[in-house]
Amino acid sequence: MSSRDDILSAVRSAKPGLDAPAPTVPNYDDNYPQERAGLVDLFAERLTTMGGTWHALGEGQSIEDAVEQALAEKLGKPFADAVIASNVPEIPGNRTLTDSDDPATVHDVDIAVLRARFGVAETGSVAFTEAELTVNSIAYLAQHLVVLLDPAEIVTNLHRAYQRDDFVSANYTVFHTGPSATADIEGVLVRGAQGVRSLTVIPVPP
Repeated sequence: MSSRDDILSAVRSAKPGLDAPAPTVPNYDDNYPQERAGLVDLFAERLTTMGGTWHALGEGQSIEDAVEQALAEKLGKPFADAVIASNVPEIPGNRTLTDSDDPATVHDVDIAVLRARFGVAETGSVAFTEAELTVNSIAYLAQHLVVLLDPAEIVTNLHRAYQRDDFVSANYTVFHTGPSATADIEGVLVRGAQGVRSLTVIPVPP
């Protein structure tokens, strides 16, 4: 037995036999809007603060038209020439993703269209698991990320978010809060430096 084992054994044998259940942690969301409309408005506000775009559908506007409208000036190329990897039935993509794809092979994707598992009003974040991503790197290597979000799946804050079973039932869960951004010591903000250049959320029930 090593000295390490000796030490750990001594610690375990001297451990007091206390019955100390974990404390109840409050949700800290009493001051958040309780009505769904107010929660959606707060999410949109925080998303915008973090550099994202909230794009509610116009009267009679299709989701595909909304995506084109939101990204027309950001693409730098005609929308018809964009490489679109879509994991949602609402948008016909031209790049198919499979769970056997090498993560690096999605580097040429211009637009990734995904459905978020849920959103967090406190931070304007959207959450994905491997089920929504198919290839986890798509949410980082695509130039632009378009997210469909069910307004009914917006929770107040991160305390509520971590109570969901997504962190138990999934192998991989990630929050995205706005597009990638970095700033130097002089405060010059650059978006898209380490990930997606833009993040657009479209409120659409499944």
